Amino acid sequence: MFGIRYIKSQPTTHLMQFQKGRVVREGAGLAFFYYAPTTTLVAVPLASQDAGFILELVTRDFQSVTVQGQVTYRVADPRATAALMDFSLRPNGSQASEDPERLRERVVLQAKVVVHQAIEALALGDALKASAAIAATVQAQLAAQPEIRALGLEILGASVVAIKPTPDIARALEAQARENNLQAADIAVYQRRMAAVQNEREIRQNELDTEVAVEAKQRQIQEAQMEARAAVARRANALRQEQMGADVELEQQRKDLVASQADNTRALAEADAHRVRAVMQALDNADPRVVQALAAVGMQPSQLIAQAFGGIAERAERIGQLNVSPDLLSGLLRSADAPESSAASTRGSEAGARKSRQGGAS
Repeated sequence: MFGIRYIKSQPTTHLMQFQKGRVVREGAGLAFFYYAPTTTLVAVPLASQDAGFILELVTRDFQSVTVQGQVTYRVADPRATAALMDFSLRPNGSQASEDPERLRERVVLQAKVVVHQAIEALALGDALKASAAIAATVQAQLAAQPEIRALGLEILGASVVAIKPTPDIARALEAQARENNLQAADIAVYQRRMAAVQNEREIRQNELDTEVAVEAKQRQIQEAQMEARAAVARRANALRQEQMGADVELEQQRKDLVASQADNTRALAEADAHRVRAVMQALDNADPRVVQALAAVGMQPSQLIAQAFGGIAERAERIGQLNVSPDLLSGLLRSADAPESSAASTRGSEAGARKSRQGGAS
């Protein structure tokens, strides 16, 4: 409307806006409104591009070969490229000229010149094996070409996919290679057979050497076994003698021990008899009641009750009537593990015994 339009470029496109012959705006990936009647737009692609080529060339020895390769390049200086070639846009956004395609042709042409020079300097056999070297040469020489520099281009890489001779030459080379391979195979068979014979001789010699070594080793083993048996027999005799001496010494020690134990037992028995005799002599002159009181020291309540009943039994002729209280019976029936209950029962039995004595006396 009124000649005002809008344009948007990709990040890989360098867009320049010209007004009155001067660049008023430029950059990659721009988007802006412009006045069409007074504006010229130039779009230079910055993305990398591939330019392939196939050449029919002649080697140094006058043999025809087909070279197939590819060159990868990009625009490094958009202003220099736009200054030498027409990259302007039509109002509908398409290229106004065919210069973008011609740029590819110029790069391919320069690559062909370099490849042609490289192939002419090589013989057929060397050329067929020089793909990597030719590719490196193409990349280096293209980057140094004045025309490539003037166009603001950067060579990213070059590759030679294949270098092929004519079918007749290819068959001849295949036949020659086949004969060489067959000759190499024959030589390999001969060498393998010679190596097999040599290996067989060495194997047989090694077997004989092994048999001799085995017999010598077996002889050494037998001698070592005989020496070991003799040593074992000597050792066994020595151990047997040592065992007999140890048995005699052990038997003597046992006799000495038995005699010592008998002497100790006799001495202990005499000491116990002397102690008992001394105690009996001391008790002969003591009061029986004192002895009985001493015996009662440390007794359990149940033992004291039993002793009390024994005293009652000794004076049964003086007792007319014996009364046993319920407390005494319950104390006698209780377990001996309750000391307080046993003590109460003992006190009850003593009280009942005293009452019985008093009743009998009356």
